[in-house]
Amino acid sequence: MLGYFFIYSEIKLIRRKKKITSTTNEVDLRTSTQNLLLNVIIFILVVVVIYLSYSIYIKLKLDTAEEIVQNVNKDIPSEIIQVEVLNGCGVSGLADRFTDYLRSKGYDVVNKGNYIQFDIEKTMIIDRIGNKANAEVIANSLGVNKNSIITQINEDYFLDVSVILGADYFQLTP
Repeated sequence: MLGYFFIYSEIKLIRRKKKITSTTNEVDLRTSTQNLLLNVIIFILVVVVIYLSYSIYIKLKLDTAEEIVQNVNKDIPSEIIQVEVLNGCGVSGLADRFTDYLRSKGYDVVNKGNYIQFDIEKTMIIDRIGNKANAEVIANSLGVNKNSIITQINEDYFLDVSVILGADYFQLTP
């Protein structure tokens, strides 16, 4: 009977070992799958962080490069000068006439219309981006005195120069 007890104990022990190893295999499989998934997520997050860091670096580097280019080209007129022509004296069709003239000279007239008031005595040229050379080129084309050039930088305007036609329009070139 003692022999039977040992055999029975060994069989029980073998069954326990099988249960333990099968449970361990299931746990190992599940944890290894979880670990793999977590490693993939960590890798993706590291790639995203590296990409964002690189884009911030490039943005900062390009901003300083653009500032250098803008500072260098303050005295050189642009290749394409974008102009706005506004009628400041109330004469009908005046802005259209000067728009046609400036376009014939190769300037990009992006807006034409009326100024907020019609009592402007002298034609004004307004530099909108801080490059006075553009305003001087337009003033020379129209025959406007350089003393009539002013600078009003406005980040909301997407143009280089505004021309406000005054009552002295008949003395101008077109």
